[in-house]
Amino acid sequence: MKEIIYPVRVEFGHCDPAGIIWYPNFFHWIDSASRYFFEQCGVPTWAETTRTMGVIGTPIVDTKAKFLKTATYGENLGIHTSIPEWREKSFVLRYVVRRVNKDGSVDDIMEAEDVRIFAIKREDGKNGIRAVPIPPSIKVLCE
Repeated sequence: MKEIIYPVRVEFGHCDPAGIIWYPNFFHWIDSASRYFFEQCGVPTWAETTRTMGVIGTPIVDTKAKFLKTATYGENLGIHTSIPEWREKSFVLRYVVRRVNKDGSVDDIMEAEDVRIFAIKREDGKNGIRAVPIPPSIKVLCE
C-alpha cells in the first residue's frame, strides 16, 4: 500500500486562543493531502480527468476523525495518506497526522478516514453528480 506524506507547517493563525490547532484546519489539511496523494501517484489534475474521463473529482461521502494529541504553532506535521480499501464505486483514504519531536520521537496527533467516490456530472441534465466505478488507470497508479 502506497503512503504519501503531505507536509504542513502550523502557523499562529491555525490555532485557537488556547494555542492549539483549531480542529477545522485538520479537515482542510487532510482534504489537501488527498489531492496531493493523487498528484504524487501521477494522477492527472481533475481538469484533465474531467476532459478525458468525465471524472470531476473525489467528493467525500463519509468521514470520521480521532484527535489524539494537541499541536501548536511552529510545529511541522506530516499527513501520512494511503488508500487501505478499494470498493466498486468508492474507496477509503486514511490519514495519520504525525509530529516529529526535537528528540526524534514521533507523536500521532490525529487519525482520520474518508470514504470518497469518483464523481461525474449527471447525464440527465439535472444538477448533481453520481459515482462511477473506480477508473482502473487511476487505481493502478495509486496501489
